[in-house]
Parts: sequence; structure tokens; C-alpha cells
Amino acid sequence: MSGDVRHPQGRGPSAWTTRRWLRVGVALSLTVLAVLGTLGAWVLGRTTTLSEDLVDVRSPALTAAIRLESAVLNQETGIRGYGLTGSKDFVTPYKRGLTEQKTYAANLTELLSGDRARLDDLTAVQDALAQWQERFARPIAAEPPGAPSPLATERAAEGKESFDQVREAMAGQQERLRQDRVRARDDLMAIMTVRNWVFGAIGILIVILTAIIFEGLRRGITRPLEQLGADARTIASGDFDHPITSTGPADLRRLSGEIDFMRRRLVRELAFAEEARLLLDAQTGDLQRSNAELEQFAYVASHDLQEPLRKVSSFTQLLQRRYGGQLDERADQYIEFAVDGANRMQVLINDLLDFSRVGRLHNAAQGVDLDKKLKETLSALSVGIEEAGATITHEPLPTLIADSTQMGMLWQNLIGNAVKFRRPGEAPKVHVTAAREGELWRFSVTDNGIGIAPEYAEKVFVIFQRLHTKDAYSGSGIGLAMCKKIVEIHGGTIAVDPHHQDGARITFTLAPEPPEPPGPSTLPEATRAEAELPS
Repeated sequence: MSGDVRHPQGRGPSAWTTRRWLRVGVALSLTVLAVLGTLGAWVLGRTTTLSEDLVDVRSPALTAAIRLESAVLNQETGIRGYGLTGSKDFVTPYKRGLTEQKTYAANLTELLSGDRARLDDLTAVQDALAQWQERFARPIAAEPPGAPSPLATERAAEGKESFDQVREAMAGQQERLRQDRVRARDDLMAIMTVRNWVFGAIGILIVILTAIIFEGLRRGITRPLEQLGADARTIASGDFDHPITSTGPADLRRLSGEIDFMRRRLVRELAFAEEARLLLDAQTGDLQRSNAELEQFAYVASHDLQEPLRKVSSFTQLLQRRYGGQLDERADQYIEFAVDGANRMQVLINDLLDFSRVGRLHNAAQGVDLDKKLKETLSALSVGIEEAGATITHEPLPTLIADSTQMGMLWQNLIGNAVKFRRPGEAPKVHVTAAREGELWRFSVTDNGIGIAPEYAEKVFVIFQRLHTKDAYSGSGIGLAMCKKIVEIHGGTIAVDPHHQDGARITFTLAPEPPEPPGPSTLPEATRAEAELPS
């Protein structure tokens, strides 16, 4: 085949196979998807980081700073009111402010743990607040209640200046925290814009990549396969000269070339087969004509021999009756030989005529009760059965669509042989069975006679084949050959059972309905002429 199919050469893309194209395409696709996936993962990670920084750090830090300022203002209000009035009610806001100060300062320290600049701002606020508390808040809070604190009046200007420094530190801290939150929000919005563009680009690239893959598959695989299928259908429709078009990757082109080589091989084989068919048709025609001539010869010979044979038989018998005992002993013996030969010839010709008629004349197929037909056969053979002391038994037999006359001939030959070929000094016993076997019926005729040696299991079904001399057992050697012909006409087979030892067992099958016989136009001339000849 390598001499007829051209394989692609070279290492260029034109020599790439489907597998290689798929490998390269998948590798490129995975590379692009990996790059895009990495970029997308980075963008998502960056978005998450900025979002967490804004939500978990910058906004809570600004809120904590504002609440810290509120706590400090509560302290200043409480100390100022206590210093002016001496009322203990003003001490409560001051103490609550101290507690909230510690809480919010700790929150800011935790939130800004990684931001040195904002921690410095918190330190500046705490230092200014500590200085105000040291110089103004604690001394006034230590004064006894009930009367205004002279220290509050004395240090009013200093306390105001110190608290203004606290306010200024907290304002600067909050402004920078607010700016940090604004920058974080701007960074988040910017990275979200980048994220949207990146994922939009990923989606577009995936669509483009998908389109490229589908187009590549269509051009590289689907379309060449469709072309190959179309060429194959054209060839299958009967146009065997239609060439196979080689397209697509190297392996598909190679496949197309191999299929085209197979097509050319089939064309050569078909041409050879057509020549052989024409020769076989001619030989079949010759064989049919030869068979028709042989059947016509056998029928005409057996039919036309009846009249001269009857004359020979009649005159030899007449000669025996008239001159028997008047001639010498040798003449009487000669006359007896002539009479016996004429009689045996008469039997042989009659059997041959019956055999030639089987399969050539088809009676209308009808339902035949084989049980009833067997009883009719036993009635016809009753004399021979009684003389031999035979016992005939049978199982229930079915009703089949068959030729009634031929079924009678079948039973007559099988039962007759079973009775005839009996063992000396032993009464024949014959048993007939029937059983369904798939679509056929299998029958068996078993006897306790002399049996059939395995080497003769096929020979007994050949016409005129005898296993014994005419002196030992009478007959013409046509009976089993006729049974074989009848069984085969009815769609079955017949054989000798080689496993049966005590006597002989003949098994055969019959179809529920026989095959359709050939039409009148296909019957040989001898068959069509038989109706015109006298019987």
C-alpha cells in the first residue's frame, strides 16, 4: 500500500498531524489562559487588599479618631464644669472620657500597627493630651467638691492653650486619616476599573480564542471529514470511479489516500468479480441446461423403457409357462434368469421413475397430519410388518405444511428399511420420535436391526448404493436417496446418528412450511413435458 499512497513529507505546518495541531493549539490556549488567569488573580488580590485596607483599617481608624476626639471633649467639658462649679456631676463625664480614651487609643494603635506615620500622629495626640491632663485636668479633678476650684481660674489661660494644642493634634490626625481613606478609596476605584478592563479583556480573548479553535477545528477536521464523508457516500452510491479528495492535516490526508487506495483496489476487485460472475453465469446456464437434459434423459429413458421391458417380461414369462419342463435343465435355468432379470429391471425402472418425479412435480402444499400419515403407511406395510413380527411405536407427531404424497413415501421407505434390515431371529422394534428444535422439527426413526457402519453413513444416501447383495436383502438402493431428496425439498436435512450403537437411527428435520418451489418458467423441459407423456 505504501507504493500507492503518498505520505506528506517535511517538517512544516503542512506536515503536521491532527494530534500535533491539537497539541500546539491547546498549549497556546493554556499559555494565554494562564497569563490572563495570573493577571486576573493579581487584580483580584489587589482589589481585595485595597478593599480590606479601606474597610478594615482606614475607615475604622478615622471613626476611632473621631470617637477619641469626642472622649477628649467629654473630659474637657467635665473638668471645666467641675472647676467652675465644684459639682460632682461633672466628674462622671470626665472619668467616662478617660475610659473611652484608653479604648479608642488602643483601637487606633491596633489598626495603625503597620503605619508608622499615623502612629506618630497618634503619639503626638497622646503627648498633647497627657500634657493637658497633667497640667490642668488631674489637678482640678483632685480638688474637693462643693466649691469652685481656684486652680481652674488660675490656670484657665494655660489650660485653654494646652487643650488647643490637643485639638490641633487631633484635627491634624483626623485630616491625615481622612486623606488616607480618600487615597485608599481612589486606589480601590482605580484597581476596580483595571479589574473590569482586565476581565473584559479576558472575556473578549476567550471568545476570540473559542472562535479561533472552532474555526480551526472546522477547517482542519470537520470540513475535511465532511468532504471525506461526501466522497465516501458518492462511492457508496455506485460511483466507484469518484476520487477521494485529500485535505486537512497530514494524518487526514494520509487517511484519505489510504481510502482512495482501497477504492482503487475495490474497483479492481469488482472488475474481477464481475468477470467471474459473468463466467459463473455462463457456466450456471450450461449446468442448468445439462441438468435439464439429464433429467429429461432419465425420465424419458425410464418412461420409454417401460413398453419394451413389458414385452420382454411378458414373452419370457410366456416362454417359461409354455415350454417350462419341455427343454433341458439348462434351458429352464436360462429362462428363469431372463424372467428374474426382467422383473428386477421393471422394479428398478419404476423406482428410478419415482425418484425422478420427486422435486419436479409439486402438489399443492397443505396441512399434513404426520401422525395420520404414519398410520396410513403402517397400514400399507401391514403384511410385511406382520410377517416380520415387527413392533412399531411412535410419539405424537406434528402437523406440517408439506406434500402429502411425499410424506407417505418418506415414512414408507424409512419404516420399510427398518423392518427389512432386521437381525436374524429377532423381531424388529421401531420407534419414531418428534421434537421441536428452534424453527425446525427433528424426527428420528430408531430400530434394533443390523445397523449402519459409520464409514457408510454418507454412502447410504447416494442413489443405487447398496451395502448388501440382492440375495441377502432385496431393493434397488434408491430408498434412502429418495428420502434425502424429499427432506431437502421440505427445507431439512437427514443423516445417520453415529452415536447410536444398538441398530440404526435415522434423524431428519422438516420445516413447518417448505421453501417456495421454483416457478413454472424455471422448471426443466422434462418436468413441463411430463404431464404430456402417458404414465
